Amino acid sequence: MYKRSQSALLLRRFGEARRFMQVLVGPRQVGKTTLARQLAEEIGLPARYTAADEPEAKDSHWIEQQWEAGRALCRGAGGPQPALLVIDEIQKLHAWSETVKRLWDADTARGLPLHVLILGSSALLMQRGLSESLAGRFELTALSHWSLAEMQTAFGFDLERYLLYGGYPGAALLVEDPQRWTHYIRDALIEPTLARDVLMMTRVDKPALLRRLFELACGHSGQILSYQKMLGQLQDAGNTTTLAHYLDLLAAAGLVAGLQKHAGNQPRRRGSSPKLIALNTALMTASAGLPAFTGPERADARGRLVETAIGAWLLSAGAAEGIETRYWTGGNREVDFVLSRGDQVVAVEVKSGGRRDHLPGLAALAAQETLARKLLVGADGIPIADFLQTPPGAWFV
Repeated sequence: MYKRSQSALLLRRFGEARRFMQVLVGPRQVGKTTLARQLAEEIGLPARYTAADEPEAKDSHWIEQQWEAGRALCRGAGGPQPALLVIDEIQKLHAWSETVKRLWDADTARGLPLHVLILGSSALLMQRGLSESLAGRFELTALSHWSLAEMQTAFGFDLERYLLYGGYPGAALLVEDPQRWTHYIRDALIEPTLARDVLMMTRVDKPALLRRLFELACGHSGQILSYQKMLGQLQDAGNTTTLAHYLDLLAAAGLVAGLQKHAGNQPRRRGSSPKLIALNTALMTASAGLPAFTGPERADARGRLVETAIGAWLLSAGAAEGIETRYWTGGNREVDFVLSRGDQVVAVEVKSGGRRDHLPGLAALAAQETLARKLLVGADGIPIADFLQTPPGAWFV
């Protein structure tokens, strides 16, 4: 079975510490549960896996019951022995972090060597609980959608298959049956995330608007769209503040994000029109239907898939390296992606087909500020597949 790079990292962390709490967060279906089971098998300790979405999981008393079962694994004839407790989807329980803090601190006082691995698909809820109650008691690992390199290694995906079917490992074996694959993405990923995960994060007064915004973002992924134009297309009596908030929620759920404009003035960045990016190309193709992206007459649609795949890669891999991803416009000129780390700036222009020697957007941005690199991806520049397999931090060296 294929193992993601985080497996070795987690194995080393658990091996170095007598007692350790690790938190894994990430969108649905990116392999959190599989990674946890692999880890439990590899460390060779008595382990208990349980999930907070089971029918009997209601409140903090359930956490205490599971914790006691984990403590029981630590009992040995020669004294307490290390064991592992894995709790999945814990953010679904009210006041979970306060309960975990109390139990963890009690074990600390007793010297009980119980390792704890906590999994959650709602990054916003998880981070809120962690910052409020568990500060200084855990390490956090964020799992993203699978990259081209990972899908290639595990399932033999080439670039074209990756663009169409994205980075969901659970759906990879269904690609030979496009209709079944489409239903899986819609019913097992999109619908539960919109209907449950996002609504758990905070109060959503207009869930129908949230759903239509997701569909709009997938339909316009790779494009800059003002909030006013969104409101016009959504035909809802909402406002731009509501849309910006809902877009943040969709990003926290691993669905779509709105890139901010690269500018020196922070308020201007936040107030700019967002560039919409689906965080997995599968969300685009499953929402609109695969036929909308296949065939020689679909060159524009393929171009949006390419730009979306690159944007999603830069957002996920770049965040892990402390890189901020934005876009830039000036007049009628545009740079697809602008990467910033410290005082270094890298500009990225994407061309999915044809030759493009003159890039006015890059030249215009370079006239305004110093760029560490000006990159052309696609056409006669860096091959798209190579770019999608190169850590974004490599462009800052």
